[in-house]
Amino acid sequence: MLSMKFTAEEAIQFSKYGCIEEWVHIFLKTIGNNSSFSDGLKLQKRYWLGPIQLSVSELQRCCGPEEHMEYHNPLDDWEKHIETFCDLIQKGWEYPPLIVQHLEGKLIIRDGNHRHEALRRLHYQNCWVILWDSDNPSNLSRWSRLDE
Repeated sequence: MLSMKFTAEEAIQFSKYGCIEEWVHIFLKTIGNNSSFSDGLKLQKRYWLGPIQLSVSELQRCCGPEEHMEYHNPLDDWEKHIETFCDLIQKGWEYPPLIVQHLEGKLIIRDGNHRHEALRRLHYQNCWVILWDSDNPSNLSRWSRLDE
């Protein structure tokens, strides 16, 4: 069995071979612990880009303790996860790229909301992401130069 680390560097290698979507599904079905998201992504054609580095402030969470979040997390659980991720990042953890949907001009984090918040709190300016669009690959052209 192939031993995977789920780092940005590994995802970059998969992308060079045109296999970034496969990397995403392997990640989600294993250590990402998000099989239902993987299954949902497979319901239609997706267009992928990355991994690339984007500004942390450019990304929008869909998960968290705030009332308006699409996926609400209790504050205590949220904070425990953020504390764990902050600690890991400070110790040099090479976190998996966030999986981000381009939707109507917005960049919505669909996997990696806790990692994003930890990076934000640690004052990171940029983070690794894998982008997808469900409609048209040209919707990702704004960021495609970053993928080279």
